[in-house]
Amino acid sequence: MRKSAPSLRIAMTPDLIEAGCDEAGRGPLAGPVAAAAVILPRDFHHPLLNDSKKMTARERETLRPIIEKEALAWAVEMVSPEEIDKINILSASITGMQRAVRRLSLKPQLLLIDGNKFRPFDGYRYETVVHGDATYASIAAASVLAKTWRDEYMCKIAKEYPQYGWEKNMGYPTPEHIVAIKEFGLTPYHRQSFHPKELEPTLFD
Repeated sequence: MRKSAPSLRIAMTPDLIEAGCDEAGRGPLAGPVAAAAVILPRDFHHPLLNDSKKMTARERETLRPIIEKEALAWAVEMVSPEEIDKINILSASITGMQRAVRRLSLKPQLLLIDGNKFRPFDGYRYETVVHGDATYASIAAASVLAKTWRDEYMCKIAKEYPQYGWEKNMGYPTPEHIVAIKEFGLTPYHRQSFHPKELEPTLFD
């Protein structure tokens, strides 16, 4: 029998329908934040499943279709750079997770939220879990979907603006990305509210 990573727990409760929720892309300078909600069957196991940050890109891509096929329900939502600038990245992450939960075809009875910040909505019961993506299988699965969907999107828009290298840096503030912004300026996909110190002298005086 396949086994999940040793540190992952299948569920927090014995009989409630649980949805794991996580996001990807809080730190980049460009692109949306992606949020996912996943309800796994209680007998779901896979040896690769772990916190997505501890997995290789190939492992995540291998797991994505398996999770999407075997999950009882799943959804991914993207929150745009414009909305991030308007409501801030923490609120955007929470909003994205809430939207993903609302799109689930099966209504969860308990939400397991990665991190320590969330907001009540629609009467859902929830628990925040620090390092939840390395603790619960459903949160880990959500982290994989959020990360792979966002990476796929960044590779797509990288074709519009190839000078920024988004297919490699996924919008994060790598030295190469900073240099490209200094040379070519910001795009419509950049978050206007993110002001790295390296850019302040040239763009935000």
